Amino acid sequence: MGNIAALKDKNVLTGNKKPLFLASTLVVTVAVFMYYFYIPPGVDIGPEQPIPFSHRLHAGIKEVQCRFCHPYVSRSISAGIPPVGKCLYCHNFIITKHPQIVTVHRYFNNKTPISWVKVNYLPEHVLFNHQRHIKKEIACRQCHGAVETMDRIKKKQFEMGFCVACHREKKANLDCWLACHS
Repeated sequence: MGNIAALKDKNVLTGNKKPLFLASTLVVTVAVFMYYFYIPPGVDIGPEQPIPFSHRLHAGIKEVQCRFCHPYVSRSISAGIPPVGKCLYCHNFIITKHPQIVTVHRYFNNKTPISWVKVNYLPEHVLFNHQRHIKKEIACRQCHGAVETMDRIKKKQFEMGFCVACHREKKANLDCWLACHS
């Protein structure tokens, strides 16, 4: 009689394998789909900065032009990081008591630049000239993306293929030494 009960228990376990396998496969499939469809927050954003700065707020909602904060872009090789005083141009009057703005004032009063974390990278042997691109009316978003939609700018490594494709599309100079490697 004990053998019959053991056989019944064995049949119950082997009979449940297929539905159990299908249910677990379904759960794993749904979990993988949910992960990739709803990417966790923080995965697709840039590095944390010493002072939280939202390009979405400033360039997007408030429509501050890129050149206001990056004034060197039209007359220099580098776009430049704005000096601390540039932030205070507005924030001496707007949300002056906000804790982050108080921190900006501290930087300014101590004559210390804010140590922003770099997000755009070019190989060392490349000489990129923002000025040339601005004169040709290339929009900032063409290379940097829609920064007006980003709170934190994503890191980006510019590579030769990206530049060459754009130069071909615009029928711009493709001579390596005249264009980028001088």
